[in-house]
Amino acid sequence: MSDKYTLVRYSHSGEKFEILVDPDKGLSYKRGELSDITNVLMLDTVFTDANKGEKPSMGKLEEAFGTTDPMKVAEIMFEKGTFLLTAQQRKQMTEQKLKQIINTISRTYVDPATKLPHPPLRIENALTEAKVSIDPFKDAEEQVKEVVKALRPHLPLSMESVEIAIKIPPDYASKSYGIVKNMGEIKRDEWQSDGSWIAVITISAAMQGDLLDRLGKATQGNLQTKIIK
Repeated sequence: MSDKYTLVRYSHSGEKFEILVDPDKGLSYKRGELSDITNVLMLDTVFTDANKGEKPSMGKLEEAFGTTDPMKVAEIMFEKGTFLLTAQQRKQMTEQKLKQIINTISRTYVDPATKLPHPPLRIENALTEAKVSIDPFKDAEEQVKEVVKALRPHLPLSMESVEIAIKIPPDYASKSYGIVKNMGEIKRDEWQSDGSWIAVITISAAMQGDLLDRLGKATQGNLQTKIIK
């Protein structure tokens, strides 16, 4: 398929329908970034086979969509049909989604033997070995569980957490609180009379090193931490 146009396909009661759309504008519309479909269509025509130029009868359109207005038909097709990505779009979107999934796995799961996260390259190689298919449209977070399931025969993965007690001096408490809240779960905490902050937090074992590194930089090394379990 040419990168100059792509198709949206929809089937209803055995009948197939196609519309020609601009690839970039079509993708933006599919993502909800464009609200006006007028400039998305290459032609304001509905086809049964765009390559052959074959069109459905008005009766078929009315039966399938409840309207013969090509713009309204196109809106329904985008909502219920399949937007065909160009090769370049699919490549870019899949690569972006793959990086997000690898990053999430690296930050959430550890090697049960070492309790340390796997390097991203190791995860990527295991994904290739497992022949995992990435959905370019589906959120990365939604795909992680299935991807991890497919990876486990090729890569030992365990979701483990640690509990850490921390104490932050007054000058760095507010900034450190924001870092901790975004990365872990605060089980209990207390603000001291001098403005310092103490807390017990639970965090993914894979993110433990990252958290302590960020807190170390935020406090210039002025913090106390203890792993409870």
